[in-house]
Amino acid sequence: MENRSNILIVDDEKQICEFLSDYLQAHGYDVQIANDGAGMRDVMASHEIDLVILDLVMPGEDGLTLTRYLRETSNVAVIILTGKDEEVDRIIGLEMGADDYVAKPFSSRELLARVKTVLRRSKDAGGGVMPAKGSDAITFAGWNFDKISRKLTAPGGGEVPLTTMEFNLLNAFTNHPNQVLDRDKLLELLQNRSWDPYDRSIDVLVGRLRGKIEENPKKPEFIKTVRGAGYVFATTVEGA
Repeated sequence: MENRSNILIVDDEKQICEFLSDYLQAHGYDVQIANDGAGMRDVMASHEIDLVILDLVMPGEDGLTLTRYLRETSNVAVIILTGKDEEVDRIIGLEMGADDYVAKPFSSRELLARVKTVLRRSKDAGGGVMPAKGSDAITFAGWNFDKISRKLTAPGGGEVPLTTMEFNLLNAFTNHPNQVLDRDKLLELLQNRSWDPYDRSIDVLVGRLRGKIEENPKKPEFIKTVRGAGYVFATTVEGA
């Protein structure tokens, strides 16, 4: 029997937690609930969580603080819940490492679709089954990228941790070196059609990856912007 994914809902509004819990359990997921940061930490310590659905606006520790904590302590997938007009917070949440977002008010079917997509991406990345060309381990400019173990090793030998989306984006770029990829193509390669290709979210994700592999993210040597066209991974990839 296939293991059920375990989802943690973190929201101070108990009615929302109960509704989402009932809905997700009816669709085959195990669900845990926390109403604040302390509760979230307790659940994370006592359960194996596959996905956290996290409201950004909460008293005490807000969702941005908790997103940062999750990224510093785990590779768990994260979907943030934002208000319709909270674009700035949504962008900051994605910059901190959230995998996706859902704007309130949202339909339960929309959230379920996002949950399925993020969990599929997370499992695909963890199992190394993202589409790849050639070897499972490739190198570029002294970097080593092992797609099975999901390990990115810098030229100096230190390991650089990647979130699920960062892994998928680097995988897409290294599978298509020296090719201009527009936002729509990148979304297709990332298997995430839920984002609008004109949304800044894809640019935020590129910025996150640049921050990890570029010596100077403001003057990137690898992930270059092609004005009006998209991005290009402008380096030689060996083993692809």
